[in-house]
Order: sequence, then structure tokens, then C-alpha cells
Amino acid sequence: MIKVSVNGYGTIGKRVADATLKQPDMELVGVAKTSPNYEAMVAFKRGMRIFVPKESKDKFIGAGIEPSGTIDEMIDESDVVVDATPNGVGAEYKKIYVEKGKPALFQGGEKSNVGEMSFSALCNYDEAVGKKYLRVVSCNTTAMLRSICTVNKVSQVKKVRGTVIRRAADPKEYKKGPINALVPDPASVPSHHAKDVNTVLKDLDIITMAVISPTNLMHVHLLDIELEKEVTREEILKQVLSTPRLVIVPGKAGINSTAELVELARDLGRERNDIPEVMIFEDSIYVKGKEVFMMYAVHQESIVVPENIDAVRAVSGIRESINVTNTSMGIRKGYII
Repeated sequence: MIKVSVNGYGTIGKRVADATLKQPDMELVGVAKTSPNYEAMVAFKRGMRIFVPKESKDKFIGAGIEPSGTIDEMIDESDVVVDATPNGVGAEYKKIYVEKGKPALFQGGEKSNVGEMSFSALCNYDEAVGKKYLRVVSCNTTAMLRSICTVNKVSQVKKVRGTVIRRAADPKEYKKGPINALVPDPASVPSHHAKDVNTVLKDLDIITMAVISPTNLMHVHLLDIELEKEVTREEILKQVLSTPRLVIVPGKAGINSTAELVELARDLGRERNDIPEVMIFEDSIYVKGKEVFMMYAVHQESIVVPENIDAVRAVSGIRESINVTNTSMGIRKGYII
């Protein structure tokens, strides 16, 4: 069993911890929290071991949470640490992971040089096996890479042009905006999403633009992919339908918005309304010669979770992970309904 700890129990950390508990070959050591907020209380009541900074122990006890030890002690118990701390904090913790000789994974908010490579399971799992430090790319980059690497199986991708309509904040982040504006992110081109894709697909000609939209549900991407040879819409659709972690939102379902996708997740009984698959709108798939167009939705809170689980196995030297993760987490392919 791989002993996994999660440093940081927020939007991503809580989901990675739950996913770890579902794996047949992993054991959750515990989770690290720096403040005894409601997330820490819920984790403690669910039976998770909570590890805290040494100086915060009394504060947690006062809140009714009995810590299992310090964060240092959690790291010592672990075979792999999933760092889900806020942007920039992971790079500071890396010094401790290196000092203790513990493999670690970092999130997309860290700079790309925090790991030995940037990781996206459908694109470069084999290359990551045996590495000690991996950076799991961001939610938007994960969605782009899954889509591009899937289409690449039909014909080699030569060029990508994309637009990201990104949510302004996660649902719990009530202090963020904008409330009544569309904001270029940034106004300069290309946006950082293309640069992040290039940390995985280094030679790909890709340019992206991005806009922040006043919503907190999901991102939406518009991609224009140019291929080496002409293909048909049927070939693209067949490849997408056969690839787990991408699902097709059927045109006949009457789903025309991210709000309806969240409602669908509720109706399907998805935990936390999560949809870790890329949700491609069927009617948006259009092919003209060597060009493929598509629009899809990205649930930013959950899409990187399966990649984190795969990355745990990769740094543990395990050659096969994706199918195990898909099965244990109920990740689908084909039509979403």
C-alpha cells in the first residue's frame, strides 16, 4: 500500500483525500490543516487524521479537534505527499520534502519548475514514472491537454488556437469578483494557458486568450485544432466517445449551460456535484478539412483529482494507473447521459 498524505485540505485537497480512500493500493495517512475551520471539523468527524503546525495544536484542541501530530510527523509517515497548499506555498514546502527524501506532487498554481516535469496523465504518464517531484497542471490546462492528446490519436495536431472563458472564483470564495464585468485575463496574448500546455507538449504551436466571467460554476473552452491530415467529424466523435475522462453532452439532452450541467451532476448523484470529466458539447464538434472545432465545460474543482491520483502511482514507479483510477472513482467515457 502506498501511504499518501495530503498537505492542504481545501478545494483540491479534500477531493484528493477522498479519492485516495477509494484506491485499492493506497492508504491515507492524514491531511494537514493550518486553521481549525469547518473543513478541518468535517474531516475530523469523518475519521481522518488531522496534522497541524506545532504552534497551532492548542488552537485545534480548543475547537474540539484532537490533532494526530505535526505536519512534519505526517510527512515522515508518508510514502508520497500530495501538496494542495495555496499557490506559492508548495514551493516552500518542497524544501522539507527534499530534506526528508519524500516524493511529492504539486498543483498547477505553482511555477512549472517546482517539479521535474509537468504532468497530464493522458499525455505523458509513461514519461513521469519514476520521477520524484511532479507538478499536476491546472484545471484549464488539464482539460486542454486531455482534449488535444485525444484528438492527436486521430491525426497529429499541428496547431491549436483557443479561448478560455473562465469562472471568476470557486463557489466558496465569496470575497472574489468580478460581479458585473467580463475581464480580459490578461489583456495581452497569449494567455498563460498556452504556456502551461507547452510545459507538457513542448513543440506544440498553441495560442490562447482568456476572459474572466462573473460565474463560479465552471470554465468553458473554445478550441480550434489544426491537424496534419483531413479527418471527418465521425472519426473525432468516435475517438472522444472511446476515451475515458472525456464525455459527450448530447445535443438531444437539452443542456445549454454550465448551470444545467451542475444540475445534471446533482441528478446523477455525483459527490459534491463533481464532474471530473471534460464535458464536450456534441453539437459544437465541427470539422472542416484539417480543422476541428469544439466547445466544452470544465469543472474546475474536480478535474485535476484523477491526475493527482495517477501522479501518486507514477512517482511510486507504477506503470499502470489510469484504468485503476477511472474504475475506483467511477470516471466515465461516452455520453454523459
